[in-house]
Amino acid sequence: MTLKSQYPSNVVALAGGVGGARLVDGLDRVLPPGSLTVIVNTGDDFRHWGLHISPDLDTIMYTLAGLAPETRGWGIEGDTFRVLEEAKRRGEPDWFLLGDRDLVTHLMRSAGLSEARSLTEITRGLCAALGVSRRVLPMSDAPRPTIIVTQRGDEIAFQDWLIKEHAVPAVREVRQEGSDRATDLVLDAMESADLVVICPSNPYVSIDPILALHGVSDRIRQTTTVAVSPIVNRKAVKGPLARMIKDIEGRAPSAEAVAMHYEGLLDGFAVHHGDGFQAPFPVLETSILISSKEERSTLARELIDFARTIS
Repeated sequence: MTLKSQYPSNVVALAGGVGGARLVDGLDRVLPPGSLTVIVNTGDDFRHWGLHISPDLDTIMYTLAGLAPETRGWGIEGDTFRVLEEAKRRGEPDWFLLGDRDLVTHLMRSAGLSEARSLTEITRGLCAALGVSRRVLPMSDAPRPTIIVTQRGDEIAFQDWLIKEHAVPAVREVRQEGSDRATDLVLDAMESADLVVICPSNPYVSIDPILALHGVSDRIRQTTTVAVSPIVNRKAVKGPLARMIKDIEGRAPSAEAVAMHYEGLLDGFAVHHGDGFQAPFPVLETSILISSKEERSTLARELIDFARTIS
């Protein structure tokens, strides 16, 4: 496949989590206005204290707004937790960390949903209020919760497994419930894309929920698609991915294992120095550790240049 134009004027990034948000931030810094659309996993969404929480949408929104902490990567820099402390004092569950400023986002989202506004519309308004002009699209307006099936056969909601259970139970399978309908805006963005970038997010819980939506993978196969490995030197950059690869696929964790998971979708793959392997598509070896803003911008430029060389 080749890019539809010499320079990608319509780049679509599939993202979730801190790693995805950081690469999206890099793309945001190097691409011209109007050329980036971010499609975000909503399989992590859940209700807490009666509020609708969208962790991946918020992480990406806060990162693009320059509010996310550089080290932790999620939430809002300098946020306080007075409400959480009071909730704990009153016996309410406090396992999910909701900051005081962050809480405003969840209140506004929940109010909008109660007024029958779509998650897409609400997300647009939340982003605009924080000065985020890039198009950030939830993958679906319908509930699509991610369920973890453990090796023992227990079925656990994703946030319960990740936060309450500290990702300890070994995973046999990850599946999605609910509607498999992407929004029309998501499908239109995929249709018009010159380049799709699969961010260094957990493939099972951040990217697969997007790919499993009806029509998304078909459109990806028609477009130049590059991915960035979330594995460096056989370890996950962040989170439980390394152990999930071993438990679910029976493979040693590696960049190659991630590429094999995306079999049939990729035209190129970016890995960290020393993680290269023989593949039926070009493999770019570079630094994919992108904690700083400068590192994110550098990788984003390299990815765009890399995609332009793929034919």
